[in-house]
Amino acid sequence: MASTNDLKNGMVLKLEGGQLWSVVEFQHVKPGKGPAFVRTKLKNVLSGKVVDKTFNAGVKVETATIDRRDMQFSYMDGDYFVFMDMETYDQLMVERKAVGDAANFLIEGFTASVAQHEGSVLYVELPAAVVLTIEHTDPGVQGDRSTGGTKPAKLETGHEIQVPLFVTTGEKVKVDTRTSDYLGRVND
Repeated sequence: MASTNDLKNGMVLKLEGGQLWSVVEFQHVKPGKGPAFVRTKLKNVLSGKVVDKTFNAGVKVETATIDRRDMQFSYMDGDYFVFMDMETYDQLMVERKAVGDAANFLIEGFTASVAQHEGSVLYVELPAAVVLTIEHTDPGVQGDRSTGGTKPAKLETGHEIQVPLFVTTGEKVKVDTRTSDYLGRVND
């Protein structure tokens, strides 16, 4: 348990029937009249839904302990992603829904942050940008500007992104894992 006066960004609260909510931002407000309160923006850990919630100052809220560990992605086993803890070498099988959009950027050997609560995996978080190889893209046609100078490209993971016309098959590119945006070419 913690007081609403102790809230910090990133803290995870257990509210309304055991749902986990992460504090995105908070603000202590002391109006001229009436009691002080804390205005928060909370993000549901599982669904990603963001809500605004107001608490009276000093109210007790239940906190949840989230265990975040860096683990290496090993391989796919059916609908499960298998991660290995690099300290203990234990393997962890994670369902596809817990991996979410990170599945678009995972290849063997990538390190991801795996968040668990009471033994169940909540989500898998990748770094903000990763380097992947373009598996296939059509050659850029000079003068083809109807698409704004971009073309579709398939990454080695099978995910498709938009890249500039000059990018060719086999090149390594940096990709934003949050938006699937092309960030630039990477020279070995």
